[in-house]
Amino acid sequence: MALTRNFKETVQARVLADPAFREALLREGIETMLAGDVDTGRSILRDYIKATIGFEELGTKTGTSAKSLIRMFGSRGNPQARNLFAVLGHLQEQAGVKLRVTALSRAKRTASTHRSTLSRRKPPAAHRAAA
Repeated sequence: MALTRNFKETVQARVLADPAFREALLREGIETMLAGDVDTGRSILRDYIKATIGFEELGTKTGTSAKSLIRMFGSRGNPQARNLFAVLGHLQEQAGVKLRVTALSRAKRTASTHRSTLSRRKPPAAHRAAA
């Protein structure tokens, strides 16, 4: 029987190697939360954070301790809007994307209540140099 990698390790490797996948994972985490599945959205964002910036650096950037961030995105986490939006704002900046939420009229709604789009922008100079 062949050895297989842990699922989370596979996701992390793909996030590091594939910018389109990395962007899609961030989008999926946010869209899932907007659709009302907060637990799954938190889980996706936790995996995204672990695979990209990490909780220590994110804590430094947002002024929130890494331990609080880990709890916030844990299975029983209940982040305050102020903290969640600070994290989402920094994740967008770090990824070089900008999230936009667009409300759809009732006639145009499909399975989800909201649609979000991510637009590309140049990453901050510090991230371009590290890439």
